[in-house]
Amino acid sequence: MVMSLILSVLFFPFCTSLDTLTPDQFIKDGQSLVSKEKNFALGFFSPGNSSYQYLGIWFVKVTKQTVVWVANRNNPINDSSGVLSIDQFGNLVLHDSFNRLLWSTNVAVQGTISCVAQLQDSGNLVLIQGNNKKVLWQSFDHPTDTLLPNMRLGLNRIIALDRFLTSWKSQDDPGTGDYFYKMNPTYVSPQVALYKGSTLYWRSNPWPWPTSSPSSSTSVLNMGYKTDFVNNKDEVSFVYFFDDPSIISREVVDNSGLFHGYMWNDGDLQWKEYYSAPKYRCDNYGHCGAYGKCGPQSSDNIDDFECTCLPGYEPKSPKDWYHRDGSEGCVRKKSGLSMCGSGEGFVKVTRLKGPDSFNAAWMDMSMSSSECEQACLNNCSCTAFISMNIDGMGTRCLAWYGELMDIVEYSYEKWDLNVRVDAKELATYTKMSKGFLGNKRKLVITILSVAMPLFLASLVAFSWLMKKRIKKGDKMASVDFSLEGNELKDSSRHPDLLIFDLSCIVAATDNFSLANKLGQGGFGSVFKGQLSNGQLIAVKRLCKNSTQGIEEFKNEVMLIAKLQHRNLVKLFGCCIQEEEKMLIYEYMPNKSLDSFIFDQTRSSLLNWRKRFEIILEIARGILYLHQDSRLRIIHRDLKTSNILLDTELNPKISDFGIARISKGDQIQDKTTRIVGTYGYMSPEYVIFGKFSTKSDVFSFGVILLEIISGKRNNNSYQNHPSQTLIGHACLGTMERG
Repeated sequence: MVMSLILSVLFFPFCTSLDTLTPDQFIKDGQSLVSKEKNFALGFFSPGNSSYQYLGIWFVKVTKQTVVWVANRNNPINDSSGVLSIDQFGNLVLHDSFNRLLWSTNVAVQGTISCVAQLQDSGNLVLIQGNNKKVLWQSFDHPTDTLLPNMRLGLNRIIALDRFLTSWKSQDDPGTGDYFYKMNPTYVSPQVALYKGSTLYWRSNPWPWPTSSPSSSTSVLNMGYKTDFVNNKDEVSFVYFFDDPSIISREVVDNSGLFHGYMWNDGDLQWKEYYSAPKYRCDNYGHCGAYGKCGPQSSDNIDDFECTCLPGYEPKSPKDWYHRDGSEGCVRKKSGLSMCGSGEGFVKVTRLKGPDSFNAAWMDMSMSSSECEQACLNNCSCTAFISMNIDGMGTRCLAWYGELMDIVEYSYEKWDLNVRVDAKELATYTKMSKGFLGNKRKLVITILSVAMPLFLASLVAFSWLMKKRIKKGDKMASVDFSLEGNELKDSSRHPDLLIFDLSCIVAATDNFSLANKLGQGGFGSVFKGQLSNGQLIAVKRLCKNSTQGIEEFKNEVMLIAKLQHRNLVKLFGCCIQEEEKMLIYEYMPNKSLDSFIFDQTRSSLLNWRKRFEIILEIARGILYLHQDSRLRIIHRDLKTSNILLDTELNPKISDFGIARISKGDQIQDKTTRIVGTYGYMSPEYVIFGKFSTKSDVFSFGVILLEIISGKRNNNSYQNHPSQTLIGHACLGTMERG
């Protein structure tokens, strides 16, 4: 805390300690207002590498200067001559050295009572009129790219004030960018949405919103994260806050079109992400078109096509569907039956993000589920309905009239959508349901008749199986272990591989606290930890009760334990206890290579000599895998995010979950399960499932281009928007040739 304040003073050596600006005072370069509890400061700053100056508000207790509001975002000051004051009309005004007005609160002040401006501990700059303390203007009503706790986003209908976020143009330019994060107040069931210009490309669930999200961290909910939503004749808006007001957080829309939630971690002196959207393919608005359903959205693997049609519908363009493009959506099946008064009904589709509510309407608030169904059935334009119980408001019925768009399947969600289908389709689903129940009864009878004779035999076999399991240990690790303190040590083939006790890992990671969280993947989370001997570790924790990642877990335990090289991340051991499955690695303090080469600030730490050294060392690691190790290993998922950096920025290859052993002189193998990351996979692997050491060489070539250019392979280019970095490089070579 003390260090944060010292750094703040160093940044602004002439700051005052006042939180209030009066008509006889002014603020110029080197001076600032500081809120009463020293939470926020208001003053002049230059963002990134810019030479322009802006008036803004930033956190004081955060060592990395983080601006949350900018006054003159589209009117920068060319030099350090900016002056903020209160004019004779009671408005806050910003002038430059030529006395040009660059920004003003521009409110009508009644009477002659003087005004003062105050920076509050919430980060809100308010203009107050005289002794009556009437707030004439506040920065919370005019946000830039950041939402702070207790700051409302949405529409004040009384004064027609629409509060929404707009991204910066770039890290060096806080001017109004292309991306907007705002409430859709005209919808009967409001949604929050992300826009690029006027194009909608992500939206939240229609209200009422869930308390959690597939893009958010469970830990942040446990820390008292809450939202408050208001929707009445005067206001439609929401606000977020934490039960603990000392938590420093912000939610921001960035210049790449992503919306993030961050919490400041004093231990690492870093912002930790607890929420982001859009995050997966299914998050993109209308990914599967009208009447299409996208899911499961929790994985970016390409094994299965994520789009399916709702009951009673079929792909509008089967050809596009075959080529894994569902954007055209679905159309009603041609049964020849009417959907109005002809025996039609509803089929329930469970656990969904509700369709876009642009053509939805609330029915009678006191309707039961059956009454809601009948009301929708009586209206031939009603295509679907949801009946839900809202805390404190009873059962409510939300119905859709017309197109059903942007439906996503969420495993955590409780919304069940009832889709209108014709009599033929309804009969098909009813028959399937009855058949399922009949088969279920038969299955129960069969199980009981077989289970009873086997029961006694099972009791006899149980003791023998337990003894055998203890002798052979866990099959996943294929080794025998003996207890040594809090750690179980391999006593046979892998003397360097440890089996850690769960209590040891819980203690090392402070019970997997949010402060120690390093990242999140499809497999689960990664946490920083420290063993009792002072050794820093990284703990890769597989999601509990999940089958996703178990094969990769086995693969990594058995593979990486046999590999030893300075350019491979070292696996210390694993933990397999109760429902927990974890891998314990050496801790890499500088995280992954992509966090350097694609970051404008951190990339400056990598000069050309260092980049060349990184390229060589990655190549040495790949050469070891392909040629010098006892086993020939094909990694299959080489990418910059899987190259980790140690304290000296030396690269180490990680994540061997989908690696394969190449047998003997085998040159090539084939698989029907295509896994990996688009942009890094070789064409023959993506199209035909064929992989070899050449597949890794292709991925290495992509990494090499990214290191040299500092651009991602999936970047688009102005002259050729559909081109990747590879195509751009090839075209440049051809043009020069």
